[in-house]
Amino acid sequence: EIFIRETKPMIENAIKEVNTALLPKTMIIADLGCFVGPNTLMFISSVIGVIADQSKSIGDGRVELQFFLNDLPGNDFNQLFRLIQNFKTLNTTDEMAHVPPLYYISGLPGSYYNRLFPCGSVHFFHSSYCLHWRSQQPEGLETWRETYLNEDNIYITKTTTPFVVKKYQELFYKDFSLFLKLRYGELVCGGKMVLIFAGRMDEDVYNGDLNQLFGLVAKSLQNLVLKGLVEKEKVKSFNLPVYGPSIAEVKEVVMKSHLFNMDRVKLFEANWDPFDDSEGDKVEDSARSSTNVTKCIRSLLKSLVVSHFGETILKPLFVEFMYLVAKHLEKEKTKFAIIAMSLKKV
Repeated sequence: EIFIRETKPMIENAIKEVNTALLPKTMIIADLGCFVGPNTLMFISSVIGVIADQSKSIGDGRVELQFFLNDLPGNDFNQLFRLIQNFKTLNTTDEMAHVPPLYYISGLPGSYYNRLFPCGSVHFFHSSYCLHWRSQQPEGLETWRETYLNEDNIYITKTTTPFVVKKYQELFYKDFSLFLKLRYGELVCGGKMVLIFAGRMDEDVYNGDLNQLFGLVAKSLQNLVLKGLVEKEKVKSFNLPVYGPSIAEVKEVVMKSHLFNMDRVKLFEANWDPFDDSEGDKVEDSARSSTNVTKCIRSLLKSLVVSHFGETILKPLFVEFMYLVAKHLEKEKTKFAIIAMSLKKV
């Protein structure tokens, strides 16, 4: 999978560098925005593998690992820990039982836009597919007369005004700056972070990949309005708390913070369908891919949709969405732009 191929070496190099430079007896590692999917298990497995290899090569260096898995309190931690229990069972063989490192896994509910750890306590932060999410929807998109400045849109599209775009950009700058400041306080000196999140390929804010995807969600909502299943006012007042930055915007925030050295940064593309690893320009099975994309987006947006519109629209909304995604993928194979970066505390 392209995502693993592009990001795994960056994560493994950062872990090696932290372990070699700091030689901790107990390495504290946090996965921020862990959700309940396989990415967290792959991350844990990568870290364990790297430390095991290093321990063999340096002899006695038996470091213990403490993982903290963080997400919002509404995350299904029960499901996550059931997955982890299966993961532990699969990895506890006679051969593996005596191989370092020992590791411990804990859950940590809370927003990463708040402090999560004591000062100077964490050696390594990892965050995958999370930091494009904002702390809230942009403020000021409703005027005092209750007219909505981004009506019919739920994110940025060609019809979004520069004023609304500026509100999204300001919120990204504020949130990401705060995130860096918080993590700087929590990291040990010489600690590192690897951050992976959705962005866009160029500087044109109207040209982002998230714009197209969430444009189809907006179109699905508009279709439900036409069918009388959703109130138009409800759609007008709904804006997603998300922003896909350019790599230049990300670098600017990091540089202005004066808190981290940017060891590595890369920009790559991944298919909308997380199970489609093909590299051509044609979608092999648009129906199957639209089902995969819909499952993924439904899991991401479910709580936001339910809190704003109620639970009854979930099924009709994503039936509409799946149809629109299939039609879109028949015409073009669209990709996400992914930014991956490795940062070291100054």
